[in-house]
Amino acid sequence: MLCFDLYSLSRTITGLYRPVLEPHGLTYPQYLVLVVLARQGRSTIGEIGRTTRLDHGTLTPLLRRMADRGLLTLERNPVDRRSVVVDLATQGEALRPVLHDAQCRIADALGMTEDELRTLQGSLQRLADHLDEVPAQ
Repeated sequence: MLCFDLYSLSRTITGLYRPVLEPHGLTYPQYLVLVVLARQGRSTIGEIGRTTRLDHGTLTPLLRRMADRGLLTLERNPVDRRSVVVDLATQGEALRPVLHDAQCRIADALGMTEDELRTLQGSLQRLADHLDEVPAQ
């Protein structure tokens, strides 16, 4: 059952992040948002949602809590007032070493070569992209 294997693997890998993130008061979804902003820079909520695959209903309150903690800023897009632009605040920028540490620890825990990790990640991304095109039933 592929679905079970993917589900249990996802839970296990997400759990590996906990010891790195909890001391900083971060959840895994918050970590995902910080990684996106650290890599892409200023982004709209829609862009973050597409990249993290988190839906708007989950993302909006998550971003508000993070802004309340001073990790990021939320501001209306001056070009399109319906859109909100998100950026790392000073406290969010200060977490860049934590993001890097988490990625290194997970890579070490997986016990795979860099090439194996890239191949696996590419396969998973292709599968996710393909499934995005499959009509909901």
